[in-house]
Order: sequence, then C-alpha cells, then structure tokens
Amino acid sequence: MLFHLRHFQPADFTTLWRIDQECFTPGISYSREELNYYIHRAGSFTLVAEADSNDGEKDSDGPDRIIGFVVAESAKGIGHIITIDVRAQVRRFGVGSALMDEAERLLRDSQCRRIYLETAVDNTGALAFYKRRGYELVKTRRRYYSNGVDALVLRKSVASRDTSA
Repeated sequence: MLFHLRHFQPADFTTLWRIDQECFTPGISYSREELNYYIHRAGSFTLVAEADSNDGEKDSDGPDRIIGFVVAESAKGIGHIITIDVRAQVRRFGVGSALMDEAERLLRDSQCRRIYLETAVDNTGALAFYKRRGYELVKTRRRYYSNGVDALVLRKSVASRDTSA
C-alpha cells in the first residue's frame, strides 16, 4: 500500500474523529471536544497518513484517503503520544510505524529526551507494537479511561541526533 504523511489541515477534523471512533471503544475514544483540544493544544502536532491513488500519485480528494493519524506534543523536554489511530483495514501495512517514526523524529528534534504514552491494559495489539518500538512499562494508572479501564503508561528514551558529524 502506498501512502504519504502530511500535517493536519482543519478540513481533516471530522474524518480524524470518525477514525478515532472506529479504532477505540466508547470511554476510550475521544469526544469531538477532547480531540479538538489535543490537536490544537500548545506544543502539539498532528500527522495524517493519506493513501496515494492507485497510480502512486498523491491525491487528497476526499476523506476516504485518510487512513490514520497521530497526535503528539512536546513540553519541557518530554514528548507525549496522545493518540495513534490506524484504520483496521490498513493495519500491518506500515502505516502505524511510519506515523510513529515521524512523530518520534519530530519530538526528538524538539529536544525531547523521553516519550510517554498510555494504552488500555487490554489493548494487547498496541502493547506489542509499542514494545517492539522500545517502549517500556512505567506504571499502571487505575481507572484512567472514562469507562473505568486501567491504562499502562509506557516510556521510551530518545537521544537527539548528533548533526555535527
């Protein structure tokens, strides 16, 4: 599958919210207000994965081309992956990895030394994905989600690249 990453545009919002509703159960998925808040929060950025047309050309005609996104933020040397959402039908095609690679790069470039994220204790697929990427369990937050599910807090240490060589 061919896709490209780009930065969020305001016209993407409803599609991103719908993807979040598809990816997560009620109580874990964000309300429109919550997602809007995180996307526009100071220090945050949102990357969108968009499918290329069948001939490989970039074509942004319509919301159906959006196949995933990540919202992250940087504050005081600490990065936070707020959410990463990939449509079920395109999982295992590298979309999540590409989104995380770019988000981690942007956080590292903004001088973050560590990146944190939360995932539901019962989201075994996400937990395996994050562990493969080098995230380690820090603690459990009891009843973190509004539906009462606990969250695992994960952390990854990242070093700034040395560009002097």
